[in-house]
Parts: sequence; C-alpha cells; structure tokens
Amino acid sequence: MLFNSQLFAVFLTAVFLLYYILPARFRWVFLLLASYGFYMNLHAAYGLLLFFSTLLTFLLALRLEKAPDQKKKRLCLTGGILPLLAILLVFKLGAPVIDRINALIDAGRLSLHPLTLRILLPAGVSFYFFQSMGYLIDVYKGKVRAERHFGHYALFVSFFPQLLAGPIGRADALLPQLKAEQRFDYDSASYGLKLMAWGYFKKLVIADTFAVTVNQVYDNCRSYVGLVFIITTVMYAIQIYCDFSGYSDIAIGCARLFGVELTTNFKSPYLSFSIREFWSRWHISLSTWFRDYVYIPLGGSRTGRIRHCLNLFITFLVSGFWHGSALTFLAWGAIHGLLQIIETFLYPKRKAGAPARKKHWWQLPLTFCLVCLAWIFFRANSIQDALWILSRLFWDIGRPLNYLKTAAICLDLSYPAMAGMALSALVLLIYDSISLKQDVIGLVSRAWAPVRYLAYVLLLMAIALFSYKGIATEFIYMQF
Repeated sequence: MLFNSQLFAVFLTAVFLLYYILPARFRWVFLLLASYGFYMNLHAAYGLLLFFSTLLTFLLALRLEKAPDQKKKRLCLTGGILPLLAILLVFKLGAPVIDRINALIDAGRLSLHPLTLRILLPAGVSFYFFQSMGYLIDVYKGKVRAERHFGHYALFVSFFPQLLAGPIGRADALLPQLKAEQRFDYDSASYGLKLMAWGYFKKLVIADTFAVTVNQVYDNCRSYVGLVFIITTVMYAIQIYCDFSGYSDIAIGCARLFGVELTTNFKSPYLSFSIREFWSRWHISLSTWFRDYVYIPLGGSRTGRIRHCLNLFITFLVSGFWHGSALTFLAWGAIHGLLQIIETFLYPKRKAGAPARKKHWWQLPLTFCLVCLAWIFFRANSIQDALWILSRLFWDIGRPLNYLKTAAICLDLSYPAMAGMALSALVLLIYDSISLKQDVIGLVSRAWAPVRYLAYVLLLMAIALFSYKGIATEFIYMQF
C-alpha cells in the first residue's frame, strides 16, 4: 500500500477514526493489526518475515537481559543479529541472480512464473530489521530494558507510518509513546496533516515530475552527451531528496495523527558546507544507526589517524552495500567514505572549547557538486553507464553555444514545464532555508489567517493540479 494511493487515503481515514473511537486499552491491538494489514497488503507472505524478526529479537532480548555472564549475553546478541544479517545478505546478493532468472523467464528460456521469484524481496525489510537489531544491541548495552509485552514490542517494529522506509525508530524514544494512552490532540493532528501535505507536494509535484526527465536520460545514457548529464544529475539530486524526505514527512505527519512523534530524518541537507555536515542532515535515522552500531564499535575516531580513516571507509562501504550489492552502490559509498577521509585531514577535529570553524560561501556549492558527483553512481544502471556519463559531462564544452544548444534539444522541455520545475525547486529552497532557523509549518500556522489559508489552498491546488498524471509511483527508498 503506497502512501500516495487512494487506498491509503481510505485506510488512514478508517484507522484514524476507529483508533479514537475504541476504548484506550484496545487501541494498541487495533494499531498493531492495522500495521500488519498495511504491510501484508503488499503481499500476505511479507507478514511472516516481519513476525519472525519480531519474535526472534523479542525472545532473545529477554534472554539476554537475564543472562548470568557476558559470554551468554554475547551469544544471545549474536543469535539475534546473525540470522537477520544472513537474510539481508540473501536478499542483497540474491537480487541480481533473481533479476537474471526473471530475464530468462521473460525471454521464454525458463518455464517459471516471474512473480514467484519477485515475492522473495519484501519491501522495507532493511528498515525493520535494522530497527530490531538496534533494539537488541541497546538491550545488550544496557541502554534500554527488554520489553516484557510482546504486543507492544510488535507494534514498535511494525508501526505502519515508518514500516516501509523509516525513519528508523529507537526503543527508548518510540516504545514509551506506543505504550502510552494517547488522547486526541487537535494541534498535533493538525500539524501532522500539514506536514503530510508538504510531503505529498515534494513527492507528487517535484520528485515524480523530475523523475520523467531523469529516467529518460539515465535509462538511455548512451544516447546523450555533455550538459544534459549535469542538468539531469542536479534534477536527480532534487528528485531523490524530495522523494525520500517527502516519504519521511508523510510518515512523521501520519504518526502525529496518533499522538506519536517520530525522529526528524532530514534537515536541509543540500545547504551543508561539508560532506560531514551533509551526513548529519541526510537520512539522519540511518546515518546515526551506522554511527552508533558500526562506526563506533569499530573504534570511531578514538583510534589512530589511519584506523580512523579505515573505520570511516568501512562504515560508508557498508552503507553503500545496504542500498544494494551492485557496484554502483558500493562506488557511491566508497566515494562518500573517501570524501569524509579527505575532510578529516582538511578539517581536523576541534578541541573542546575551541571556536567554531568559519564557513566560507564557496563550501556550499562545492559540497553540493561533490554530492551530485556521487549521485551519478547511485542512479546509473551500471558502473559502465556511470563511467560513460562521467567521461562525457563536458563533451563539446569548448563550444559553449553548441554545448547549451545540444542540451536544450536533448531535454526537449517546453517553457511552461521548465518554469514549473524552476518554481517548485525555488519553493523547496525557500522552505529549506527558513527551516534552518525555525519550523516552517509552525510559522505558517501562526501567520495572519488570510496568509495562512492562502498558503494551504495554494499547496493543495498544486498537489491536485500538478501531480504528474496522478500516477501512484513507488517511493525510491522502498526498494532498499
């Protein structure tokens, strides 16, 4: 069930109304059933894997907490993490093999039905596996107590707003909210709906519109050269940001309807002055997960310079692999790892009490360009395509007019289409710039009534009129 489908609108309305109609003591049961229904709507078998990971980590956390010595605690921890990692490895490494088999089936060279094999790739599995593993590690470290109520823990893992693509929740922040007796709060629900509307604007009006041109170029990259690659790569940077942050806004806003506050997942990442700052603003729940459960256990920055650099590189390589086993994702992770290593030499860690490092204006566009460079590998269909694009970014730049003319012809966008894209990107930039200092949703909510309602009407009109053909397209990060 996609957030941008009519079915979800009906589902959310029904769940919201019934949740507050039911007696408080039954609400968690209803929300748990609704969450499993939401997930199993994609395919009934998906619920089995979700239940397995939930039951495994729940029982092992209880066992771990009662273990008499450290050796048995580590055994429980390993017994919970290894099976989940093994399943993830099967999915990540098996996906290319499955795709190849499906290609043979489609070509008629194998007499199997392709759907049988595609069922083996559950949506969102990485997110709830990571959430379960994080919980188990936190119990091992003594950061949280093991949850005694299986139903509450099952709801923590399966809570439908965040199930398919995060934000990845932490037990100490999310479990108490799901266990508490929630009362309807108009201000919280109103804020949630407004945040959802902004998320839908980013997904439907910006991301899906930009995706048309990006897909056209990147899926047929051998037919293009020059400036068109620079333009579409910038468009892809905007597309993936609006697609994923739009999902996060919808998820966070949706959770607010039930009185639950999820962690912020994006903080204007393209307004960062360094790669390090970018990763403190991009997909924050996953970035902090890798920091706490991969980077720090490896030694973090508390080691020598060489080991520190190695820890950074390994962490980002693992992050690349988390997105997929294709060389393009590994290259993307390696690029960010290398950029982080370079920054450790350019910007050594400040000593306690030292003044903040001065930021220079040129660092912002430089950081954005470096991020876009890595996005080429992330979006390209193969490592060969990525190298083709890189080798032809500046093709014919010696003839500036021809360089521009070729891009204009290749993109073949009408003036209204270009104006619409530019305007939507400008609105995004203004929103992100303001959000660095204050909450934009809250700011608009406190504005003079005519201004406030004009903003709401314009936002809803844009969603209704300019959503690309009204198609419910899948969110990019659901595939990870």
